[in-house]
Amino acid sequence: MLEIDSINFRYPGGDTSFHFDMSIRPGEIVGLTGASGSGKSTLLDLVAGFLAPSTGDIQLAGRSILDLPPESRPVSILFQNDNLFDHISAGANVALGLGKGVRADAPQIVDGLEQMGLEGFAHRRASTLSGGQKQRVALARTLLRNRPVLLLDEPFTGLDEETAGPIRTMLAELVRAQQWHTILVSHQREEMEALADRTYTITDGRTRPL
Repeated sequence: MLEIDSINFRYPGGDTSFHFDMSIRPGEIVGLTGASGSGKSTLLDLVAGFLAPSTGDIQLAGRSILDLPPESRPVSILFQNDNLFDHISAGANVALGLGKGVRADAPQIVDGLEQMGLEGFAHRRASTLSGGQKQRVALARTLLRNRPVLLLDEPFTGLDEETAGPIRTMLAELVRAQQWHTILVSHQREEMEALADRTYTITDGRTRPL
């Protein structure tokens, strides 16, 4: 179980105090909604370790992860922006998320790109890809990391329904099979209906179950 327990946070000089309480079971996808600026990305950054709460705890399987730096946390995160390096290939961008010594044309990378509908793209320079293709490369990198906690911030941005539909199905199957604890941020109702087992919203800086 991933427990986000009475986490409190305020940006320096900010007016809003955030208070987050959530729990995610293994193999569960929990949706997270809210207006722009409500704190959705703030919550993901707290779980990933890019921000530190003033009080509260985040526990995975009964153990706090707050003392772990971002690179050591059992977390994979897909940012709203794809965060690819344009000067290297799609495969090399994926390899960066998998640790040293992984080749850009390694079988798992080629297979991961194919699952995203990007067969033959491992050697394509990222600068030549469309926005939707870049998003799929970033999603492949995130999923191949295979960490217990999966954080997805608008993962299907720029994808048409014909492309997004099969990827949503594949994602749901992977989450169940790998028993990932998954938080999905999305403004798209069809994504929530297709993927989320439960949904929270953030209003007035607080998480509330829907």
